[in-house]
Amino acid sequence: MILLTRLSGSAFALNSELIERVDSTPDTVITLLDGSKYVVAESLHAVVNAIRYHRAEVIALSAHVQVGEVEAWPDGDRVSPDAVRLLQDSPLPADTAPRLASVTAHPSLQGLENRSGGKA
Repeated sequence: MILLTRLSGSAFALNSELIERVDSTPDTVITLLDGSKYVVAESLHAVVNAIRYHRAEVIALSAHVQVGEVEAWPDGDRVSPDAVRLLQDSPLPADTAPRLASVTAHPSLQGLENRSGGKA
């Protein structure tokens, strides 16, 4: 979410993932994927910089997320061991950090592993 200001001066947060286009006409108009429009006090460049900063923040914070192994359920769905423990109503150990399902490299990156000397 990015913080913006309406022309009336009231602040609001907008999900930047839903933005299709930002126009400067001379007011800054943000058009969302569903066609709704917001006129904001910030300049076009300020909105673009807010989006860039937000996305960079998400990527930087994702480096702190621990990734765990996954287990298969009988119906084929995959869930993390932590979720299995929660579903079984057993408390998580105090030293266990939240974990997500395991992550693998995209198939298009498979050839890059050998070139860089490590995983992509």
